[in-house]
Amino acid sequence: MRLRDLPSVDELLRDERLAKESRPLAVAAARSTLERAREEIRAGAEPSFVDSGDLAERALAELAAQRRLRLRRVLNATGILVHTNLGRAPLAGAALERVLEVGAGFSNLEYDLTAGARGSRQDHLAPLLRRLTGAEAALVVNNNAAAVLLALAALAEGREVLVSRGELIEIGDGFRIPDVLARSGARLREVGTTNRTRAEDYEAAIGFETALVLRVHQSNFRQVGFTERPRFAQLAQVAKRAGIPLVDDLGSGALVELEGEPTPASSLAAGADLVCFSGDKLLGGPQAGIVVGSAELVERLKRHPLQRALRADKLSLAALEGTLALYLDRPQEIPVLRMLREPAEAVRVRAKRLAAAVGGSVEETVARVGGGALPLAELPSFACAVEEELAAALRAHEPPVLAVVRDGKTLLDCRTLTDAEAEEVAGAIVTARR
Repeated sequence: MRLRDLPSVDELLRDERLAKESRPLAVAAARSTLERAREEIRAGAEPSFVDSGDLAERALAELAAQRRLRLRRVLNATGILVHTNLGRAPLAGAALERVLEVGAGFSNLEYDLTAGARGSRQDHLAPLLRRLTGAEAALVVNNNAAAVLLALAALAEGREVLVSRGELIEIGDGFRIPDVLARSGARLREVGTTNRTRAEDYEAAIGFETALVLRVHQSNFRQVGFTERPRFAQLAQVAKRAGIPLVDDLGSGALVELEGEPTPASSLAAGADLVCFSGDKLLGGPQAGIVVGSAELVERLKRHPLQRALRADKLSLAALEGTLALYLDRPQEIPVLRMLREPAEAVRVRAKRLAAAVGGSVEETVARVGGGALPLAELPSFACAVEEELAAALRAHEPPVLAVVRDGKTLLDCRTLTDAEAEEVAGAIVTARR
């Protein structure tokens, strides 16, 4: 076919299949299809189409692709519990129910039903957060970086913030702690050395321009060997003597005791004035940044102009409320905690059942927490091993299955799969082999 043989847009739209489609969408698809056809002909390649019928098929395929939703559910068989690339923590059923209830209609997001007047979206979760952490007050924004940014902007703009050099880290996606400090309007004052910082280093650095002391969780970065950091209680004493706030950025922010991970309650008990942490990592909720601590300081954050720009929306608040409520009496229903605490034997049974269904083998492996939390923790786990070449086909399945390719095999870690999801994976493997 030559360029002059190509149909016009109007001619292509006469195809009865395209004629049934929305006119604006069909026109755009027809134009795009014809432009690609021209490019093929100009390139001198053998055209991959023969007539107008083939071009109409192409236009229909493009329409189908445009209608396909891009954000999709996937099955996580990687063994990484809080997988940043896969949306971090899956939500509990109770959290999803709250999202549906609140999102399906109107809500009292910023309305005080008792007073019959305007209220604050911050009032809904504050009682739960106070109860779970022992804080005087609480505030929720859209992620933990926003929580830290708001705290520094409200409490230290134009003044100094003391931070240990060993805590000026870069975490996922090129996110650097010093950059957050700079954007807040605060001035960074480094104390100590990369590997050793003492309480005396903070004390010696405090001056007239010092607004607060900031401790930053080291996330997925750890130092070993010749290192030293002050105990948090020591740091609290330094800040108290100087009459300045101590802000603790916990990163993940577990609400239950997990080995090696501080909780907001323990940080406040040790002397923190404000604690910032995430809602979508070890807490197991939606993306959110939570600030708890002194009522006077939290109020200053609420009144800062940035708070409006960083606040969480009603669906995030609903999901977070549903998650926090589970911590009161049913924490085992939170998926992240279930995966963390599930006995290895139960994981092995699931892997064995999956392997039997697809003709695979069971391999002992190690799962990780992910999300910058508990980087040294190794969770004993079991995977179903199948052929390496199935990995790409499993990613192309609906829903996609993400696994780990290692030693010439595709490993499907069963710690990050529920029993129902393992059955779906079995079906995906059968389909991929056809």
